[in-house]
Amino acid sequence: MSKERARRRAAREAQLERERAVRRRRVARRERRRAVVRRLTPRWPRRRAGRLARHSRGERAAIVGLTGVALVAIWSFVDDLALRVVLVVLLLLVLPAAVVIALGRRS
Repeated sequence: MSKERARRRAAREAQLERERAVRRRRVARRERRRAVVRRLTPRWPRRRAGRLARHSRGERAAIVGLTGVALVAIWSFVDDLALRVVLVVLLLLVLPAAVVIALGRRS
């Protein structure tokens, strides 16, 4: 009886070792594929420094879009050139404060 259990245990251990070997080969193949993909895909530097980096891409698009709309409105509805220039300069001076008030400051 003892020899039979030992033989079955040896068979189980051999089967487990074969499964581990298959799993190791799969993992190694997956890692090699990932390494090749990482090597072939270009890495874009993530420049997240500066004032605009605090905001997401959508928030930055909204800031630029609304500023553009305001500029178009100023140039469309105001006739006097001097007043247009003053309003544009005022818009550019007030824009950072408006962004902080509207979107909040993140740390």
